[in-house]
Amino acid sequence: MSLLKRRKPSFEGGGLVLFMDVGDAMRAEKVLKSARYAVKLVAPPPELRRGCDLAVAINLVEQPGIERVLGDKETPYVQVAPLKAGTSDLLDIVKTTDFSDWTMVKAGNMKLTFEKDSGIIVNTSGGGCPDIPHLHAELVGKRLDQAPRPKDIGFTLCALMLDLALEESLNLWQGDEK
Repeated sequence: MSLLKRRKPSFEGGGLVLFMDVGDAMRAEKVLKSARYAVKLVAPPPELRRGCDLAVAINLVEQPGIERVLGDKETPYVQVAPLKAGTSDLLDIVKTTDFSDWTMVKAGNMKLTFEKDSGIIVNTSGGGCPDIPHLHAELVGKRLDQAPRPKDIGFTLCALMLDLALEESLNLWQGDEK
């Protein structure tokens, strides 16, 4: 089986919602997705960072509605910044490495490795958060589509990054089954 490169969603004409801390960025992503906005957690370019290494990429034409939802849900943010020409590229926080029978997906500094044929998670690693041993024990040995979501059972940036790795792994594995 070969892993096909999926096209990442683009945020043409987009912007970033900037935050002072990671928890606010994580909450904002959840709030906006539940309000059915197409958003994505990204690492903002250094010149736009405002205290947090995460931002939420948005379609800028949806800014008024997004700001209203964040206000209604009392989700703090610093500002919405348009992406302008000359701004550094957004840093893709998810990367994939093919190891023949296994695939490793890295999100931030968290890694999840799964067996391509079975979809069984064979390892997780990285990070320095206190919930990593618990997350590792809950994920290893489970099939990707049967594993709990790390963002639902963890409480740290490591859990969020591991969740992004799980989501990408699941997309890759399910794409392989077609």
